[in-house]
Amino acid sequence: MDLGIADRRAIVCAASKGLGYAVAEHLAAAGVHLTINARNAEVLQDAADRLTICYGVEVKVVAADITTREGRQAVLEAEPAPDILINNAGGPPSGVWSDWDEADWLAAINGNMLTPIMMMKSVLPGMIGRKWGRVVNITSAAVKNPIPDLGLSNAARCGLTGFVAGTARQAASDGVIINNLLPGMHKTDRLKGRIGKDADRLGISVEEAERELAKSVPAGHIGRPGDFGATAAFLCSEHAGFMVAQNVLLDGGAFNSTM
Repeated sequence: MDLGIADRRAIVCAASKGLGYAVAEHLAAAGVHLTINARNAEVLQDAADRLTICYGVEVKVVAADITTREGRQAVLEAEPAPDILINNAGGPPSGVWSDWDEADWLAAINGNMLTPIMMMKSVLPGMIGRKWGRVVNITSAAVKNPIPDLGLSNAARCGLTGFVAGTARQAASDGVIINNLLPGMHKTDRLKGRIGKDADRLGISVEEAERELAKSVPAGHIGRPGDFGATAAFLCSEHAGFMVAQNVLLDGGAFNSTM
């Protein structure tokens, strides 16, 4: 399928690896020129080199912490007029309610709620003026199916979801489409770490631990980053113009619900 976005320009946050890189790769495959961001300059440059060689698109790199004002400014200076914005940032640490103090809450809200809101506030005026734009916020399946030990993430990402619910409807008439993409378990470094800990705890191999974890997913396997990237690219396409303020759950059927 031709996504109709060749030669568009995109900002992809936290794009050096994992789900962010998968989204950047599928946008590049569709002919989108990229500005990619992450904190590790070396890993980020390696990602940019692969994307340039494989897909022939322009790729700018900005090694910075997107959750800081300075990091966001650097990204927006590199690409001041994006057609597409992919908001993405790592989640806060796990724990229980009694573990977290005010500083923990402020960090979680800044990283997973305020940062994407500030990025949208910066790019939406230009998108609205050009009568075209796509924003995809990578949040979490925990927005629909809260995870007890991820209370910081549950709360901060739900706050972002509420902001998008209103803002997306205000921007849609100007051709700017905003949606959220909610990953369940995908084979990223973070999940690999969890699987390794499960293997050690249970005294089994990493492969066995992954198979055990996959049994909780009706699809029968852990999510593949490439599939996630393809879904995100579709949400950025010309074909998603009537899809407004949706929370698209990509979890292999793990969340059991009629709607």
